[in-house]
Amino acid sequence: MPGIAQELAELVSTVIGEIRPRLIEAALSGDRSENRNLRHTDNFLSDYDLWMHERYRALLTEVFPSYIYASEEADPQVVGDDPDPDLCILVDPLDTSELAVRALYGYTHVLVYSRSLARPIAAVVGDIFHHLQIYLAARDDAGQDRAVLFAQDGTPRTLRLDRFPSLPEALVTNYLMKPDRFQALAQQTRLIEALEQPSADGASRGRIGVDFGSISLCHVAAGFSDATVEFAKGFAVWDLAPGHYILNAAGGVVVDLQGRPIPLDYQFGTVADIGKAMDRRQKFIAASSLSLAQDIVAALTKA
Repeated sequence: MPGIAQELAELVSTVIGEIRPRLIEAALSGDRSENRNLRHTDNFLSDYDLWMHERYRALLTEVFPSYIYASEEADPQVVGDDPDPDLCILVDPLDTSELAVRALYGYTHVLVYSRSLARPIAAVVGDIFHHLQIYLAARDDAGQDRAVLFAQDGTPRTLRLDRFPSLPEALVTNYLMKPDRFQALAQQTRLIEALEQPSADGASRGRIGVDFGSISLCHVAAGFSDATVEFAKGFAVWDLAPGHYILNAAGGVVVDLQGRPIPLDYQFGTVADIGKAMDRRQKFIAASSLSLAQDIVAALTKA
């Protein structure tokens, strides 16, 4: 892996090591330090989100002399002496924070995007509470995108998809935690019926699971799940982009609800463009194979 990827992985591991004991204490004490969220009124915001926002900016500045800091918790800002830096660093400091303060699930996303290349060059999605901790993708010196999973003890595993189940055999996940999103999933009767169909040996293997943000695409990249879908509200760019890049590097696909590939160009041309991109939401299907994605498209469009 190139140096930028290694530095990014170490940086995210550092933040995880610092925040995990604080989140565990919050869960055990019941003091969740909730704040009023003025930027995203329907999202949970805690002191821990804000602390991680500031901590990332401090640590990133030690590695990158100049960059555009595009965090979920603030408007995009230029950091450093270069008034127009090439790199935009997209950060979701603490994803699923309302669960993180209960020590259930917690994730953190960082993506480094080259504006001149109009694509990501490195991304890390960190899992705060589990042994499989760092999902990473980066562009190597030959211009190839590669994906790796690191366990908490540093053990690496190359991510390259080699299992391609049909829809009746697939584990398909969805962010169904909020009542309105659960209701939207329950109305997808064609998709549910397709998952209920028996496999060739008569066994019923199709499953629906819950997953969250970019980690849901990383789980597809690792082969832990087979697809993840978002057809209700859509994901914001900081939730989708890091996992999108990691899944792409592992050989998976991300398409819109019409089956068209979603490009890795997130239109980060100017600071104003970045601000607009952070206001958009994207509905999508992420899958281990194009054929599975197409089967899910068909099931959704017939619903």
